[in-house]
Amino acid sequence: QVQLVESGGGLVQPGGSLRLSCAASGNIGNIYGMGWYRQPPGMLREPVADITSGGIINYASSAQGRFTISRDNARNTVTLQMNSLKPEDTAVYYCYLGRPPGVYWGKGTLVTVSS
Repeated sequence: QVQLVESGGGLVQPGGSLRLSCAASGNIGNIYGMGWYRQPPGMLREPVADITSGGIINYASSAQGRFTISRDNARNTVTLQMNSLKPEDTAVYYCYLGRPPGVYWGKGTLVTVSS
């Protein structure tokens, strides 16, 4: 069993920053990637950023240039630094971990960008 716990969400004004963290524990095994998805209100879950065990990083176009993903392989944590936040970034952010035989998800942390 794998457990993922996100932290760092909250309310921030447009233009502000937040740092999300996700800690993985349990029977983690051989991870092939970790990352973040988000689900805006009334919309489908969408990818934000991910990082493979080899350090290859992918960003959604909405995150490119504003968000930075990083990972600590020794501590099994992944972090999402979000800068220049916009109201459209408002969503529940979910951390995920991929390792055989599947993908595991955290429960999510709410990010609200509003003045």
